[in-house]
Formats: sequence, C-alpha cells, structure tokens
Amino acid sequence: MLTGIIFVLKTGIPWEALPQEMGCGCGMTCWNYLCAWQIAGVWERLHQVLLAELQAADKIDWSRAAADSSSVRALGGGEETGPNPTDRSRPGSKHHVLTDAQGIPLAVTVTGANVPDVKELLTVVDAVPSVSGPVGHPQPRPDELYADRAYDSKAHREELKARGIDPRIAQRGTEHGSGMGIYRWVVERTNAWLHQFRRLRLRTDRHVTVHKGFVALASALICMRFL
Repeated sequence: MLTGIIFVLKTGIPWEALPQEMGCGCGMTCWNYLCAWQIAGVWERLHQVLLAELQAADKIDWSRAAADSSSVRALGGGEETGPNPTDRSRPGSKHHVLTDAQGIPLAVTVTGANVPDVKELLTVVDAVPSVSGPVGHPQPRPDELYADRAYDSKAHREELKARGIDPRIAQRGTEHGSGMGIYRWVVERTNAWLHQFRRLRLRTDRHVTVHKGFVALASALICMRFL
C-alpha cells in the first residue's frame, strides 16, 4: 500500500491508473489506506520520527528558520481551497512551509489560496513538533525566523518574541535588497522540492484529508534526504 501511495504522490497519476503489475492492489484501496493513516496521525508521526532522527544526529540547525508559502491550483475546488488572487481567482490551495537553516521542513500547513501568508505564520510555527535526542533538550522552535514582506506585522513580531524567536522580517515600504535572501532561499528551495511531487504541484483531490496526507508524506520523504 505504501509503495502505491508514494507512486501516486510522485507521478501524479489518477488512483485508478495505478499499474496492477506493481502488486500494490487497486488504487482505491491505496486511497482508503492513505485517508485512514492520515486520520490516525500516521503521516504526521512519521514526519516527527524523522525529525527526531535528524535531531539525534545533530543535523537540524535551530539557529534560524525561514517561512514562505506557495500556491497550487485546485482542479474542481474542494476543502481548504479559495480563489487565488495570483491566478485569476481560480480555486487553489496554499502550502505554508517553515524550514530550518538548511531547508529541512519543520512544519507544513494547508489553507485556501486566498489566506494571507501572515495570517498562517503563528499556526505553522506552533505546528513544529517537539523533537528530542541525545544532543541537548527538546527544542521545538528556532532562535530566529526569516520571512519576506508578506509577513510584516507588529503583532506577529511580538508573538514571535513571546515564543522566544527573534523575528527577522522585511518591512513593507522599504527598498528591496535587504540581504535576507541569503537566508530565506532555503525555504523557496523546499517549496520547489515539494512541488517535484506531481500530486502536490496540481491538486486534484477534493478531500483535504487526502491532500494533507500527501503533504505530510512528502515532508517526511524530504527529511529522509538529510539523513
């Protein structure tokens, strides 16, 4: 079942087109397992276990984090979608990503494409699981957070400081060329990695349970690259 789910995630083929010669059963059986495991928290737990493995190997750089989002079109709409202001108001979803200093995905959340980036900032920060290992104590949050002007908000800066995070967010109305791009580019690369999974590049699953399951599984697969 897992092989079939990953194959659909990577290739983006319809469930019913899953090749029978792979021995993964029918596509709808894989779909049912994906949903059941998402509801049971399996994919989220898998991501957390891999982050713990990275923490134990001292491979997570908590000195800083980077936040960004990317929008994808949602054919036929569905749950957690909204009119995309950058795509002629076509229905879409947005992936909000928080990474460490190297681009390891610490947390990814899903909203409608019309949700402002700053509105989801604290949600994705709080979604970072507490991971522990032989290296130090559990550290669920980074020391600093870098983000572009879309996240500029005095209230959110204060909330980040209350969480022990130093906000490094570009301010609206200032000239470009702040130099923060040398730290923020890693999250843009991680967004590109997520969209290399063709099922995430174009959302065709109306049920958000399926889409969130794919997002969590893709995040776990990206974490495996750093082990």
